[in-house]
Amino acid sequence: MGHPLTPDLTGFSDEDLHTKRSDLNTRLNYAYRIGNADMVNQISLMLQDYAFEVERRNAKMMEDAIKNGRLAGNDGPKDVTID
Repeated sequence: MGHPLTPDLTGFSDEDLHTKRSDLNTRLNYAYRIGNADMVNQISLMLQDYAFEVERRNAKMMEDAIKNGRLAGNDGPKDVTID
């Protein structure tokens, strides 16, 4: 976790996570408009935490899909040796 005030994001639903991330982006735009560099830095740190959580969830979904063979055209491991 990068920012000490970022809550535990693992308990958020995907929808809540994206809603809060959108809200932080709105606040970041406001901070840029008023020229508050400190606020920009703090919100950017929080946005990184949210981005890491989204990436973690996407990686887990991909890992589960590969593990369970749910990817389109996935017939399992291929032998790619060249004779």
